[in-house]
Parts: sequence; structure tokens; C-alpha cells
Amino acid sequence: MKFLRLALFLVLSLCLFNKAHAQSSAELKRRRDKITAELEDLRREYEETRNNKRATIKQLNILKAQIGLREEKIKTVNSEIRLLNSQINSNTNTVHTLQGQLDQLKKEYAAMIVFAYRNQSAYNKLMFVFASKDFNQAFKRLKYLQQFGTYRERQAASIEGTQKELHVKINELDRTKNQKSSLLQEQEKEKENLGKQRSEQDKVAQDLSKQEGQLKKQQKNLQAQYAQINRQFNRALAREIAEARRKAEAEARAEAARRAAAAAEKARAENKSAAEIAEAAKPKVIERKTDSQILTATPEAAKLSNDFLGNRGRLPWPVGAGQVVQEFGIYRSEGITNDNQGIDIRTGAGAAVRSVFEGEVTNVVDVAGSYMVIIRHGAYFTGYVNLKSVSVSKGQKVTTRQTLGAAATDPATGETIVHFEIRNVETPQNPRSWLATQ
Repeated sequence: MKFLRLALFLVLSLCLFNKAHAQSSAELKRRRDKITAELEDLRREYEETRNNKRATIKQLNILKAQIGLREEKIKTVNSEIRLLNSQINSNTNTVHTLQGQLDQLKKEYAAMIVFAYRNQSAYNKLMFVFASKDFNQAFKRLKYLQQFGTYRERQAASIEGTQKELHVKINELDRTKNQKSSLLQEQEKEKENLGKQRSEQDKVAQDLSKQEGQLKKQQKNLQAQYAQINRQFNRALAREIAEARRKAEAEARAEAARRAAAAAEKARAENKSAAEIAEAAKPKVIERKTDSQILTATPEAAKLSNDFLGNRGRLPWPVGAGQVVQEFGIYRSEGITNDNQGIDIRTGAGAAVRSVFEGEVTNVVDVAGSYMVIIRHGAYFTGYVNLKSVSVSKGQKVTTRQTLGAAATDPATGETIVHFEIRNVETPQNPRSWLATQ
């Protein structure tokens, strides 16, 4: 019985592990295939830019995007290899367990064959039955002989079934080892390509540095652009917070006046003195709330803010497909220090820019000839910059993944880059920790 429970437990555990492994493995393979397709698109685009013979900023940015994707692919392959190692260990343990079970079944079956051989004659069987003390014992011995034959057949079937299962697991183990070997080869190839592209990136950067400081000029332009985005975003948020505060304080004053009037009326009804009535009629001092409290003053705003926070790490990307070419935070390039308070995503020309969560459009602002759309989600705000056209307006309610407009292409570089920001009140957040893994 213990043996049966142990076997059942092993089978169930193995089924659950294989199901979880299949889901994780399929997801990792899907991600790896997606990255491979994006790398191929970038490779074709890079070959087109190389035909110009002169190094360009677009060339450099494509190389940066390729390097980022290749690093992501190597991480994905590493995760797949770790999963395969777990499966190999699990299957190896299963093979050993099944081998042990098979050896035990064969040993028991051999003992039964020996017993059956020694008692194979009809005379021995009859003597075994007739040697019983009474009729009940004779009946039990007769049933035992019948059950013994049936049990022997079941043991033979168990041996055959275990042998088949063992064969399946050995084949599965071999396939898994082959998959691991193939992934290790792919990993080495990607590392080699990564090294080549980093070298090429350095060469293109050096060539650009010789072309009258184009890189420095680009970084200065980015510095000015980031500063303008930051100013516009801060102004828009300050106006939104000020308006929310004005409304909240007006409502609080009206509520305080209503309560004071009710208190004065109650004091009169209780025949209190004029001084007590006057004291009761004074509105209470309004407690000053924080900006976050002001922005979540209504139940709807509080729920929206909590829902947005609850989807951290699962928000959809603001574009359908793209690669991050500049991460969040302070970085230094060509002697210029820039502070990117969002992320820059390289995407296709005219790509649809989408809301990452439901909310209300608070501003549509012109920034250096393109549009920035700001959406409020309770105490959180998202900003979408570098749109050539917009399809929403201030005050409009939007849903998750609703199109806000089309991405603009820089005529100087030929690139389409969308700048995306998330802020908690006025504090910039790293969008990477909020967006779902691509």
C-alpha cells in the first residue's frame, strides 16, 4: 500500500512539474523568438544605413538597440537553460526511481515463478488444498491459488508498463539534453555577436566624433529636450494639483460652514448663551492635506490610484513594438550629463501611441514641434512625448490601450522615438518596473 501511495505521489508531482515547466518554457521560447525577429528587423535596417558609407547617429542607435536586445536574449536563454537543468535533474531522478521499481518488480516476479514452478503439478495444488484443517481453510487456499495466478499476470503487466515508462523517460531525458546543448551553442553565438556589435558601436562612435562633434550636438539637443519636457510636465502637474486643491478646499470650506450653521442652530435650540452660539457658528480650521491626499480625495480617484498601483509590473507598453534606446536616470555621454526621467522607446514610423491605463487626459502640450499627452490616474500621471498627431483632447476619459496619437519621426536622423514617463504626484518613476515584460 505504501509503495502504491509513493508511486501515485511521484506521478502527480511529475505531472504538476511538467505542466509548470511547459508553461514557463513556452513563455521563454515565445520571448526568445520575439527578440530574434526584432533583431532580424534591426539587422536589415542597419544594413540599409551602412550603404550611406558615412557613420550616422541612426546607425549608432540601431547598434545600441541591437546590443540591448541581444543582452535580453542571452538572459532569456540562461533562464531556459536553468529550466532544462531542473527538468534534467527531475527526469534523472524519475529514471532512477523507475529503474528501482522495475528491479523490485522483476525480483518479486522471479520469486513467484520459482514458487509456481515448484508447485506446478495438479497433484501439489490438490495436496495444498486437501491438507486444510477444515472447509473454510480449503476454500481460502483455493481462492489464494486463483488470486496468485491473477497477481502474477498483474505483475507481468506492471513490469511491461514500467519498462515502457522508463523508455519514454530516457528518451525525454535525451531530448532535453539535446535542447540544452542547442541552447548553449546559441548562447555562445549570441555572446560572440554581442562582442562584435560592441566593437562596431565603438567604431561608429569614433567616426561620429570626428564628424564635427555630432554626438555632442545630439546629447546637447537631448539635454535641452529633456529639460523642456520636464518643465512642461511640472507645469501641467502643478496646475492639476492646484486645481484639485482649490476644488477640495472649496468643498471643505462649504462643509465646514454647513456644520457650523448646524451647530449654531442646535445651540439656539438648546437655549445656550449668545457667546456659545457665536462660538458654535465659527467654522472649524481646515486641515491642509498633502498633494497625494488632494489627488485621491474622491472615492473614484482613490480607486483609480490603487488600481494603477496594483498593476505595477503588468502595464502594457505605450507602443505595440519597440526597443528602449535610453534608460531611466542620469547618464553621461560625450561629456554631457543628461537626466532622463522616463525611457526612450524606438519604434516604427507612425506607430500608434497608446494609454497604458485608464484615466483622464489632463493636458495636450506642444514640445518642440511635437505633442506631449499627459494622463492622470488618481495620484499617478503618465506622459507620452513625440507625437506627430493626437486623437484625444483635454478632459477626455481614456481606456487601457486606447490610441492617443501617432509617433513622430525625426527628419534629421530618420528615427521614431517615443519618450514615456510615469510620475507619482510629481516624483518620477522608472517605467521599467511598471511595464510588463515584453
